[in-house]
Amino acid sequence: MQECRVCSTLIKQIHDEMEKRANNSLRSQDLTMAQVGVLMELYRASGKQLPLKELEHRLHVAQSTAAGIVVRLEQKRFVESFGSPGDRRIKMVKITADGEACCLVAEQQMKNAEEELLAGLTETERSIFLSLLQKVCDTLI
Repeated sequence: MQECRVCSTLIKQIHDEMEKRANNSLRSQDLTMAQVGVLMELYRASGKQLPLKELEHRLHVAQSTAAGIVVRLEQKRFVESFGSPGDRRIKMVKITADGEACCLVAEQQMKNAEEELLAGLTETERSIFLSLLQKVCDTLI
């Protein structure tokens, strides 16, 4: 049991530090990690758009949280929302050109942060580390 607490504590410390660094680097763009998460999901989606319900699911957040993030991104002109042509009750969210440009910058910042995180590991250790993280993630999800 002690080993589990140490493991979870280390994972939390790594997460907290990575989130702090990410939020500090995103502050210049007036963005948060949650907002970038929405932008990245839309950027990778077919047609660069998704139903709000799908964003909630992918980000594991409540409807009110997803809606709030989308509203803030709309105010910044990074996304636009509209009723689905097939069913106006379904709210669709689409990334704008400004949002796409923001994703490219955020993607580079994330790569830099990951490189910093893994800098102390050899290539073999990185491979093992990522493999083990994926295995743990697959077990939980």
